[in-house]
Amino acid sequence: MGTTHSIGSTKLFENDDVIIWDFLLEPGEKTEVHTHLHDYVWYVLEGTTLEVFDKDDNRLGSFESPTGAVFPLRLEGDELVTTDDKGLRAPATHAARNAGPTRYREILVETKRKP
Repeated sequence: MGTTHSIGSTKLFENDDVIIWDFLLEPGEKTEVHTHLHDYVWYVLEGTTLEVFDKDDNRLGSFESPTGAVFPLRLEGDELVTTDDKGLRAPATHAARNAGPTRYREILVETKRKP
């Protein structure tokens, strides 16, 4: 299974500073393994429970991503770390699955690093 940079379902906008994604997962649906290359923040439009898997498909855990929540993450080496009090950590290369009974949707904004 290869890794990609397709972070969301649909890329809505990109310029030299940001990439904005619409991200949607139906109940039970799982993303492909992908790699985050930038810091990012997401805003939850339709919340659920999300499960996170590493590049070898090992389940790393789950967390609630409720409607209206904001999750800011910083890329630290090969790991993503929340920059608020949520305490989330995940490998930059991972997959996610909607473990809840309803559709999940978020808007995700990647901030491109300057050289």
